[in-house]
Amino acid sequence: MSADTRPFAAFEWMLAWRYLRAKRAESFISVISAISLVGIALGVATLIIVMAVMNGFRVELLSKILGLQGHVIVQGIEGGLPNYDTVAARVRAVQSVVRAAPTVEGQVMANSGGSSTGVLVRGLRRADLKSFAVVSSTLSTGALDRFEGGDAVIIGARLARNLGLAPGAKITLLAPHGDVTPFGMTPRIKTYTVAGTFNIGMSQYDSSFVFMPLEEAQLFFNMGDTVTQLETMVADPDKVDAMLYPISRAAGPAARVSTWHDRDSTFFDAIQTEHVVMFFILTLIILVATLNIISGLYMLVKDKSADIAILRTMGASRGAIMRIFMIAGVSIGIVGTLIGFTIGVVFCANIESIRQALSSLAGTTLFSPEVYFLSRMPAEMDPVEVAGVVVMSLVFAFLATLYPSWRAARLDPVEALRYE
Repeated sequence: MSADTRPFAAFEWMLAWRYLRAKRAESFISVISAISLVGIALGVATLIIVMAVMNGFRVELLSKILGLQGHVIVQGIEGGLPNYDTVAARVRAVQSVVRAAPTVEGQVMANSGGSSTGVLVRGLRRADLKSFAVVSSTLSTGALDRFEGGDAVIIGARLARNLGLAPGAKITLLAPHGDVTPFGMTPRIKTYTVAGTFNIGMSQYDSSFVFMPLEEAQLFFNMGDTVTQLETMVADPDKVDAMLYPISRAAGPAARVSTWHDRDSTFFDAIQTEHVVMFFILTLIILVATLNIISGLYMLVKDKSADIAILRTMGASRGAIMRIFMIAGVSIGIVGTLIGFTIGVVFCANIESIRQALSSLAGTTLFSPEVYFLSRMPAEMDPVEVAGVVVMSLVFAFLATLYPSWRAARLDPVEALRYE
């Protein structure tokens, strides 16, 4: 076989490109090809963007929710957890445990300037708060230095805004269970100084959390020399179930241990299920676009039947004819996929700027923090998922070219020329 007639020779690429170029008599076929290309590009871009946003949601929510609530919770079997420092030391010695901090928690009513709201008070030591990166990295200036004594608290930035508070202002906390008197249980009320604020970017926590020194929280909630729980962080939260036994053994028989799977697994499972369902639904966009390739190539074969017959009589093989139309169809798929990939990556890299621009144009808040809990739209591209989308699009485009190309190769030159 000569170099000019080898598979994928230059003349095959030239004819494929010529067939894809628009001519006045063939403009309809070119329009279908353009629609196919745009459809594939939009399908690939949409799939990449949606998958990245859903991955971002899971990563952000996992880091924020578990960052504040702990991967593993160690509690006392009856009431508070005694000897918590000893238990914490044993738990920290377990392999893959990166943090174990005793905390006191309780629901209270916060009041300032006539405004009231329910909040969750969490008492912990200053050193533990400093090592609590998800919060300490967002503290206002000087908040950690002032977080000591019996009247200092750190509150969420949204809570501060809702109550009109600033560092140095006073906030009154009311606990329903206070001192026991001859007349029954009386609420405990105390006024604290706002040492600073934190802003982790999750509205649910920024508007309802108050941090208090551990010793003061024990007094405020009548915990004595116990704590509510021991918050434990592990190296890999997705493998937390494997840590349950060693942590339980380290905590001892007087403690009960639970993981974030026991608390939040349903929520994250729902996100994962939605992720899978959206992937299959959006895949239909790419599938519909590739079906346009089939119709466009089929019409192209009909329109070029005389050209095919002449090429066959000049010695072109059926394989050459098939490759010409496969090149034409796959080229649409490749170009469309590359355009979609570029749009998707650029969009994900600038998604927050795009959201803000669209919010300004629409005059409304897109992706409200009160609804979605996060203050910014997350996008986390998974290289494996992106590669899967690109490969899937290319495979669909290749498969779409097989039948029309086979029909072109099977065309009888005599029958094709008879009716010209």
